[in-house]
Amino acid sequence: MNYITLILGMAVITYVIRAAVFVLGERLPFPPVVRAALSFVPVTVLTAIIVPMTVSPHGNGAEITWRNPQLVAAIVAIMVCVFTKRPLVTIAVSLAVFFAWQFAVLR
Repeated sequence: MNYITLILGMAVITYVIRAAVFVLGERLPFPPVVRAALSFVPVTVLTAIIVPMTVSPHGNGAEITWRNPQLVAAIVAIMVCVFTKRPLVTIAVSLAVFFAWQFAVLR
């Protein structure tokens, strides 16, 4: 299949789905249960993206060891986030831990 056709088809389908939600959303309000469920979508998507990259950074299976800088930085990020509840502090500290751990482990 032609890649251009594939990409254009995906763009059209995405646009139609989003347009339908915006157009019909005004006429047919979502029930509270659906609104509550939709509020969890960003967290779910980010978790689905981040966890595989953290647990298996090279794609060869799970690397749950102290030598995995992504895993160590993710654990530190979770702890910092729980204690501070400040996203920028969490990002800064976890990036510092990731690079320091990577530097220390690779030496």
